[in-house]
Order: sequence, then structure tokens, then C-alpha cells
Amino acid sequence: MPMKYCPECGTRKGEVRKTARRAYEDFFDPKPKPKKRKLSAWNKFVKANSNKPRFRYARSNKINLKKMAIAFRKTPAGRKKRR
Repeated sequence: MPMKYCPECGTRKGEVRKTARRAYEDFFDPKPKPKKRKLSAWNKFVKANSNKPRFRYARSNKINLKKMAIAFRKTPAGRKKRR
């Protein structure tokens, strides 16, 4: 019995191409990506101000978190947290 091949793609009739199968599996991914959590007000403040020179140590160039925390408490978001 002779094999029958598809004239368009060259695969055997009834056979699924590997690339099509991968695309199908990627489209219907069984594990959806988890949603990222929202940043807190403190995290947003650190992200926005961590590169500013007034919150950096001069020699080591590390973040001065104590100074940053004091500045955060003076912002409306920092005052809201103390209520």
C-alpha cells in the first residue's frame, strides 16, 4: 500500500507537523503566568529615589535607607501609614 503525502507541506496524511504541534501547545499553555503583586508605597518611593545622590553614601555608593525612611515619613503616603 503506497504512502499518501500532502502536496502542500510534504507530511504523511494524518500526521501533524511538529512546528504546528508546538504552536498549538504554546497557544493553550496549561500554566498561566502568575499576576505580579502591586508595589507598596514604600517600595515605590525606594524605586523612584534610590539613584538620587542625597540618598547615597559618598564613598561606597550604597543606599542610605535610614535617611530615605525619614524622607518617606514626611511624604503624604508615609504619613498615611502612621494613622
